Amino acid sequence: MTGLLAAATSAADKRVALRAGLTSGRIQRLPGAFNPLVAKLVQELGFEGVYVSGAVVSAELALPDIGLTTLTEVGARGQQIASVTDLPVLIDADTGFGEPMNAARTITVLEDAGLAGCHIEDQVNPKRCGHLDGKAVVPVADMVRRLRAAVSARRDPNFVICARTDARGIEGLDAAVDRAKAYADAGADLIFTEALADAAEFAKFRAAVDVPLLANMTEFGKSALLSAGELGELGYNAVIYPVTTLRLAMFAVEHGLREIAASGTQLGLLDRMQHRTRLYELLDYQRYNDFDSGIFNFTLSE
Repeated sequence: MTGLLAAATSAADKRVALRAGLTSGRIQRLPGAFNPLVAKLVQELGFEGVYVSGAVVSAELALPDIGLTTLTEVGARGQQIASVTDLPVLIDADTGFGEPMNAARTITVLEDAGLAGCHIEDQVNPKRCGHLDGKAVVPVADMVRRLRAAVSARRDPNFVICARTDARGIEGLDAAVDRAKAYADAGADLIFTEALADAAEFAKFRAAVDVPLLANMTEFGKSALLSAGELGELGYNAVIYPVTTLRLAMFAVEHGLREIAASGTQLGLLDRMQHRTRLYELLDYQRYNDFDSGIFNFTLSE
């Protein structure tokens, strides 16, 4: 029964694993999971962690990534995903969903949801997607207050608090470096600089900042798509692929629906579908059946 209805690994152990991974000298790869089933696949394929993107949570609700989702919605999705995987799950907590006190409450909610860590950004609230123009960042002192509130609310010291800065596209790379240093001083365990342009900028940032760093390899944005190996050689500790699985899935779904609309049948799409047997394998149907049989293998005596 262990690990059947929920992950066998405790939230505390997952947090330890994330911290250990960040200091292991091997880059930690965290593909985005848009639902719990994707998280199971991420684990099966040997990745080091799972990421839950705020942009994806918004998109699943057919909303743009402009700060419309709530802590309740994001926390609930994170809990669903974290509950099914033995991997640590890092979640996007936007700006902390409000003022410093809100950021503090965000940490307690995400800890209770079984997440291994979260990132909080320095955008003005409500935020917008980090690879769009028109962003604005709060003063450094305001973000430091956000982070200090978050750190003070943490009950498990292994819960990873990551500070994201969006200053690169607004104030420039040097300002982003200065912000990262201030955020590390405020207690951030990990730094995420959004929308760095190329390998040279990633390298410059690594040389200037002393704490673990996370890279965002999102498609169709402002950053060159560097491989995990390249980022590891540059000294980065973690990499996220936030929207990749959703984009793959939605591309396939749209193609399939167009085919059915045009032909009236899905017959020509079968070779592009996950087979029923593979889905059942991923869902662990056989173990559920074995458990069910074991529970009901008794007879009533008079």
